[in-house]
Amino acid sequence: MNKNLDRINTGTREPDTDNRTMSLVFAGHVDHGKSTIVGRLLADTGSLPEGKLEQVKRNCELNSRPFEYAFLIDALKDEQSQGITIDSARVFFRTGKRHYIIIDAPGHIEFLKNMITGAARAEAALLVIDAEEGVRENSRRHGYMLSMLGIRQIAVLVNKMDLVDYKEDVYRNIVSEYTRFLNEIGVEPRCFVPVSGMNGDNVTPEINAMSWYSGKSVLDVLDDFRSEPDTAERPFRMPVQDVYKFTRFGDSRRIVAGTIESGSISVGDEVIFYPSGKKSRIKTMEAFNAEPGTSAAAPYPASFTLEEQIYITRGQVAVKSIEPAPRVSTNVRVSLFWLGRKPMIKKKEYIFKIGTVKVPARLGNIERIIDASDLEVDEVSDRIERHDVAECVLELSRAIAFDPADEHPLTSRFVIVDDYEITGGGIIREDVNDSLSDVRERVFLRNYRWEKSGIPNGRRAERYNQRATLIVITGKKDAGKKPLARALERLLFDDGRFVYFLGIGNVLYGVDSDIRDSKAEDHAGEHIRRMAEVANIMLEAGMILIVTAIDLGLHDLNIIRTVISPDHIETVLVGDDTGRNISYDIYIDPSEGPEQGAARVRESLQEKGIIFRAW
Repeated sequence: MNKNLDRINTGTREPDTDNRTMSLVFAGHVDHGKSTIVGRLLADTGSLPEGKLEQVKRNCELNSRPFEYAFLIDALKDEQSQGITIDSARVFFRTGKRHYIIIDAPGHIEFLKNMITGAARAEAALLVIDAEEGVRENSRRHGYMLSMLGIRQIAVLVNKMDLVDYKEDVYRNIVSEYTRFLNEIGVEPRCFVPVSGMNGDNVTPEINAMSWYSGKSVLDVLDDFRSEPDTAERPFRMPVQDVYKFTRFGDSRRIVAGTIESGSISVGDEVIFYPSGKKSRIKTMEAFNAEPGTSAAAPYPASFTLEEQIYITRGQVAVKSIEPAPRVSTNVRVSLFWLGRKPMIKKKEYIFKIGTVKVPARLGNIERIIDASDLEVDEVSDRIERHDVAECVLELSRAIAFDPADEHPLTSRFVIVDDYEITGGGIIREDVNDSLSDVRERVFLRNYRWEKSGIPNGRRAERYNQRATLIVITGKKDAGKKPLARALERLLFDDGRFVYFLGIGNVLYGVDSDIRDSKAEDHAGEHIRRMAEVANIMLEAGMILIVTAIDLGLHDLNIIRTVISPDHIETVLVGDDTGRNISYDIYIDPSEGPEQGAARVRESLQEKGIIFRAW
């Protein structure tokens, strides 16, 4: 056994131990030697599989290529042929103190996305700078990205000191330049280490050709990093992946499943699901092909049943009622890095993904653009160019639950998807008040205090052979909304459906009678909210409810989506859609006539499984 590995594994180097596995990322500009340092670290500590080093050396000889330590981890064939790291290689490594997962991230600017993906869950970072080339564009860009990801433990390795004859002044100049840059972005590096990945200087303490340096080796730096607090000790957060229902052999369980991001949960704990505010208690913990326990903790998958059947969907976040609540908003202030080939622009719709939820989003106010390579600031730009970092506001189509980055980094990270490709990402700094804040607070209180029926929604759906749904028919005045609504009501009723058309007058002269005579512009939103609350009660009864509204706008629709889960809403547009800022599920041309339009709506409901085609 290699003497270094023997010394490390027996613990003579570091008496205190840490049972946790630490994730580290090696980052830096392309060809600055990240993979070489990792490979040398593994070789010099005897951490490679038996014969692996000799095998790689033989392959190099057979192919008439000089041996490089980077080949030990650059596993992809096209990486070795081009001499660059394309994907983030993961290496498992152990010292006498703890276990490590070392992530060797690509340095080429074209693979910046891969570097960010690799670094996303790292607790500490080693940023490599070539002593001969000095601080480069990606050296600064990677440092900025690491800081955005919330990684505060950063050590800088000045590599290839052998190429500059181990000169101290070269090292000192790089230390001075890069320290200034890191300080400007609020990062204090833990230390700088001069190394030679090829010759092994300061990779481990045994080799050091620099008499002027008496500091720590790379191996020392690794073991000096502090492990982050165990995620199981943080407040409970579990994004819902799915809800599974079983029907065979009398099994009526509804199992909520997901991966616990932080904290722990046990049978009997009361949980609240955000952003809906619905609550229940954990009845049982469940497991596939294994004996279920009574508790679960981060960072592992979990599944459980609830004492009361409540309707929850993928993307909601389960939280213990006795622990701090997450933030909920449709507007979020973010630090965002953009990787798309086309700039991010306003008025274009993107997909915002955080945890297990995906929602349409638009770019709102751009507060400033930062060039991550030189920290130049642009406060007047109306777009975000490739490789720029922006502090901006994103406007989401519906509310999400999250934690600000300075409170809970894991539940603040998001990505932006455009045309099925990840084109950006970042962290949420804070929520921004929006016009729906008051509505959300009322809905949350309503759901928290809701008196649940003794008949589960699923049983009502089975009895009525339909899924409770609100059908909102909108369009301009005299577009034919009401005739379509009445024709649809008759058609569904004749089919045996539990259906009702709620005329707006029924609401205006009933629950809205106290505000009906006030100015319309003062209470338009409140009319919509009250109508949605009435609809929510009827949906709880298992009904298909049809309502009409003149020229429904995006804000109006968002009020309805806040009061009622969007999964229970179908929007039908009748007539001209020019200039519309809302998305709709079904379009009806007035020339079709009410009966033909109603038949098309019914067909759409059948295709979506809201009603069945046959009894």
